[in-house]
Amino acid sequence: MGNAHTQTLTLDTLLRPVITDLGYVCWGVELMPQGRSSLLRVYIDSDSGITLEDCERVSRRLSGILDVEDPIAGEYLLEVSSPGLDRLLFTGAQYEQFIGELVKVRLSAAIEQRKRITGRIRGVTDQTVILHEAGREFHVPLAAIERGRLCPDDSR
Repeated sequence: MGNAHTQTLTLDTLLRPVITDLGYVCWGVELMPQGRSSLLRVYIDSDSGITLEDCERVSRRLSGILDVEDPIAGEYLLEVSSPGLDRLLFTGAQYEQFIGELVKVRLSAAIEQRKRITGRIRGVTDQTVILHEAGREFHVPLAAIERGRLCPDDSR
């Protein structure tokens, strides 16, 4: 079956064109093992926002593709949703889109003895996100970010 990261990339490659064909942006794909089953969460976006009907439309189409391709071993639950204001960030381009915003990142390997950093995005360069937290600057490789999420409620 391969590791979860490889499987998530495979699912992203399979599902992204289908979502694009429906007129939406595929913001990201997460596959989370939960006991004997998994949760496949697909985030979609559009310039005009996302409604429940949009989620249902994409879910129906993705269910059909997933049934035919059968890329996930065992049982899983498909969930299609909007990324929301506190959206997860999956790519360098997404981090770049939110330069100046506050983000929380969880790292797969410690940087300067830290596995969690909450800081403002200062820039993105060649597979690295530059975060500023309490007077310190962290150069975080994108590959080391296990999970990154915007913090929209915090004041500037």
